[in-house]
Amino acid sequence: MALKSEAVGSEICASLGLDKYENGVSGTPRVLLILSSVLERTISKNEKLLKVSKKKDAVTIFHGMKAPILSIQQYVERIFKYCKCSPSCFVVAYIYIEKFLQRTDAYLTPLNVNRILITSIMVAAKFMDDECHENAYYAKVGGISTAELNSLELNFLFNLDFRLFVTPEVFGKYCLQLEKEGLHNRINLLD
Repeated sequence: MALKSEAVGSEICASLGLDKYENGVSGTPRVLLILSSVLERTISKNEKLLKVSKKKDAVTIFHGMKAPILSIQQYVERIFKYCKCSPSCFVVAYIYIEKFLQRTDAYLTPLNVNRILITSIMVAAKFMDDECHENAYYAKVGGISTAELNSLELNFLFNLDFRLFVTPEVFGKYCLQLEKEGLHNRINLLD
């Protein structure tokens, strides 16, 4: 992938597990563990913020009726296992999530995280990877209906103004940010 080689040093690529999965290596890329941890901490921070400020989170199309059973890490690993997205897609999906949340003034919560994740990863895979599945497959993996995922994708794309291109510099910045998070929290690749 051109983004990796242009924007991120080989040490960071290797550390995050962005390169070895192109060669058929099995296991969970470290970037997935770090991303899961970052999202979990963001949700925890948002829950505290909403509680202290007594603000109500705006209910969006991405909100479910109840919190999911799977942890974020389990959900991300499930998507990786069954959808076969490149690890770089998860970095790009994280960039999309950040943009989406900024543009909508929404908070990441237990009620919306899975729908935002499956949508952002699917959109990233469609934009980044040479091969990807149809929406119906992503919906099945994500545990929602195809019609719902189609609506989520459309809403997500409109909120991003269909601007999906990520510059190598932005990709590199997010990789560095995730790498720092991984070092800070001592998230190690489990073999």
